[in-house]
Amino acid sequence: MYSRIPVPPKPEAPPAGLPQRSMRLWSAVRPHVAGGLAVAALLAAAAWLGPRWLLGPRVEASAVVQRDFVQSVVASGHVEAPHRVNIGTQVTGTVKRVPVAEGQGVNAGQVLVELESAELAAAVAQADAAVSQARARLRQLREVQAPVAAQAVRQAQVNLDNARAQLRRNTDLFNQGFVGQAALDEVRKAVDLAESQLRASQSQLDSARAGGSDEAVAATALDQALAGAAVARSRLVYATIAAPAAGTLIDRAVEPGDVVQPGKALMVLSPAGKTQLVVQIDERNLQSLALGQKALASADAYPEQRLAAELAYINPGVDVQRGSVEVKLDVPDPPSYLRQDMTVSVDIQVARRPQAVLVPSDAVHDADRADPWVFKVDRHHARRQPVRLGLRGGGLSEVLDGLHAGDLVLPAKTSGIRDGLRLRAAAVTAETRAPSP
Repeated sequence: MYSRIPVPPKPEAPPAGLPQRSMRLWSAVRPHVAGGLAVAALLAAAAWLGPRWLLGPRVEASAVVQRDFVQSVVASGHVEAPHRVNIGTQVTGTVKRVPVAEGQGVNAGQVLVELESAELAAAVAQADAAVSQARARLRQLREVQAPVAAQAVRQAQVNLDNARAQLRRNTDLFNQGFVGQAALDEVRKAVDLAESQLRASQSQLDSARAGGSDEAVAATALDQALAGAAVARSRLVYATIAAPAAGTLIDRAVEPGDVVQPGKALMVLSPAGKTQLVVQIDERNLQSLALGQKALASADAYPEQRLAAELAYINPGVDVQRGSVEVKLDVPDPPSYLRQDMTVSVDIQVARRPQAVLVPSDAVHDADRADPWVFKVDRHHARRQPVRLGLRGGGLSEVLDGLHAGDLVLPAKTSGIRDGLRLRAAAVTAETRAPSP
């Protein structure tokens, strides 16, 4: 069996160029120099790593603050008048004149579009002639036919009286034997004929009198003619399209010479009145909304300008596709730069809490569950602290129980933190700490 004999390390060569005496001195002090360097390195490593080993890692912590807090619901939408009016025509025709321009303000009753009206005017004249004819027919019935019918009744009554007198005389002569049966029958036929003529004349008189059938027919014809004239006049009126209310024309899709027909919008009018902001709110915030809540809004085109608004309408239905609720806010004093359909951002103040204890929302674990908690700094240690939350918004959460102003909490995204871990906390305030997205 052979054993390996350890070979001593080769002594470090002295620096080149030393004299013989210096070389002997170098050999004597070299071991002491090497040992000193090792000790210095160990001391430097301890100075660098010692605090981390002994005091724990250095982490950023947020200070819990206490101040007035407003919970807000933020959403975006657009500017809209309470309603829009699509201006169209009710008759088919050719556009003669369009005296207004898009973007122009108009008054109620101001002419917007004129159509060619010669044919419509001729229809009105024809309808007026039909009315005159119906009135003349009714007048003729009352002034001519009724008196003639009355005269015919009187004449028929006289004829009947004469026929009856003749029948009485012939009956006496027949009883005395002076006339035969044939002559008596002829007289009786004459009486029957006179009675029939009287009944016919009376019927004609009854029909021609007020309330009779002839007068009813004539009066109905007059009413029909009047209705036709009204239709013709209304169609003539439709040839001139006027503004139904004061407002601003936000769209125009018609030019002179166009052939227009019902069902096509020629212009869109935004009536003067309340300006509203229409926004979509996530349905999760529905329980926080209430009519009358104040809000601040800004147009995307003018982000530095803030305008006051008030919640005026909450749609009773929920948009299934987007999971949102449409709400409308009144703008009591709209600025001049606000335009129809302009995009706006709205900040609705749904709750206010004076002197609330606030913690950054990104420091709360399980915030949407029944038992939220935070890592609280307690005497240089991380402690799991249950909390009870209240209002939330703007990157902050109200703490109803579990923390006090001045406490330090750790962001939830801080890695490597566990309950009881020793650490060194560097505090920043909730206002200066940027909330996590």
